[in-house]
Parts: sequence; C-alpha cells; structure tokens
Amino acid sequence: MSNINWETICNVSDINKNTGVCALHNGEQVAIFKVGKEEQLFALQNYDPFGEANVLSRGIIGDVDGQLVLASPLYKQQFSLESGKCLEDDSVILKTYMVRQQDGLVQLQA
Repeated sequence: MSNINWETICNVSDINKNTGVCALHNGEQVAIFKVGKEEQLFALQNYDPFGEANVLSRGIIGDVDGQLVLASPLYKQQFSLESGKCLEDDSVILKTYMVRQQDGLVQLQA
C-alpha cells in the first residue's frame, strides 16, 4: 500500500466559513472552500472555463436540490463542489483535488 503525500496549504482558521481562498499548488491555482457547520473542505481548480479567468475562489457557495454548489462570480455557472461538474453544461467538469483537515491544517494531496 502506498502512502499519500500531503502538502500543507494554510491553517483551517485562515479560511472563513462558507468562503474560499486561492492557493498555488504544484504550479496550479486551486480554490479551497470551507463549508457548513462541519467545516467540510472542498478543493477545485480556480480557473473558470466560461469566464476564462482565475476567479472561482471568489465564487458564491450555495445549495441546489441538496447538492453543494459553487456559482462563478463572473457568469454564475454552478459547479458541484464534490465532483466539479457544471450544472448548466455537463460536458464541463472542473478539476478537483483531494483535501483534508489534519491537526488544524488544510492539506492537499501532493
């Protein structure tokens, strides 16, 4: 069994609840979100394929039929926080990243 390597990004307390931050991870901009009472973490690419800009960390967190979504701050397309799939165009899927909380730290799979 192989061990997964994790990169520490920030303290969990650095991310306000129900908002996102942007981090540089392996040369890519990653949007990291802390959501809900349980402070669940999600990580997606920061690049908005519709607006063609790195802005998704500034998106709006919401719920569509029980599914947690991120609305782009530009053209408001909605993406599943879990899968990255666009609700308006299922041919568009954002890259997702393995993320965890460990000892008060936010970590992404290296």
